[in-house]
Amino acid sequence: MRRPLVGVLTTLLLGGAAVTGVAAAPAGAAPQTADAPRAAAPAAPPTEAKAKPKAVDFAGTVALSNCSGSLIRLPNSADSDPGLVLTNGHCLETGMPGPGDVIVDKASSRTFTLLNSTAGKAATLRASKIAYATMTDTDVTLYQLTTSYAQIKKSSGIDALKLSADHPVTGTPIKVVSGYWKRIYSCNVDGFVHELREGDWTWKDSLRYTSSCNTIGGTSGSPVIDVNTGKVIAVNNTGNESGERCTMNNPCEVDENGKVTVRRGINYAEQTYGIAKCVTTGNRIDLSLPGCALPKP
Repeated sequence: MRRPLVGVLTTLLLGGAAVTGVAAAPAGAAPQTADAPRAAAPAAPPTEAKAKPKAVDFAGTVALSNCSGSLIRLPNSADSDPGLVLTNGHCLETGMPGPGDVIVDKASSRTFTLLNSTAGKAATLRASKIAYATMTDTDVTLYQLTTSYAQIKKSSGIDALKLSADHPVTGTPIKVVSGYWKRIYSCNVDGFVHELREGDWTWKDSLRYTSSCNTIGGTSGSPVIDVNTGKVIAVNNTGNESGERCTMNNPCEVDENGKVTVRRGINYAEQTYGIAKCVTTGNRIDLSLPGCALPKP
């Protein structure tokens, strides 16, 4: 997460400003050009039958006023269901939720720019509500839209990204796709963190990137996509900037025995597979479902 410029913004994290309608760039950051998606591996001989990596581009990602995000669909989502946009809890237009805060079914009319494969504007999407948001245990916001997946597909030609219901695996090749900066970062899953602490917040089972995913301000909320499956496995949220210990913009890792590790320059995401266990018919968030472990109000 990134702090704001004093007197200009109230909350500037990895995503920039948390003020409705303000698209402030992080201090010192300049617009970036999109990385070329990594080419698919050469076709394997017929006898090997190796799986080809999925092509990853910007289709289905969104740009917020202060962050990145994605149009997602759950394994049980229907075409007629209202779409869902995934981003970080700290990207809320109302500011960061405090530790222990959980927001459910709060009205919102926030808009999102839906991108096509080349990062061009495909459509403008509008929220009807904040379906779920928190920065406790994880860092996630789910916006419910005023339009269904079928309506979005018909008007824009864009399909939602699929959310994986499975825990990721160390070593998996991934891409972090920022709709705000229109940039794609490529690296691998380096491992998982028992607890990631930053300021007053603690996140559990966070996903750590290898060093080549050097994400910057504005990439908060970017979908983390498994290159092998093309599915979203996490949402990008923070990184250690200057080597400090457990402070704002400098998260630290805490293992099961309480040992603290600081990795300067390393960035992290929050896993999203658990969301699938908390969504029922009609894309409705139901925190009482069996197996749903998302924090409750």
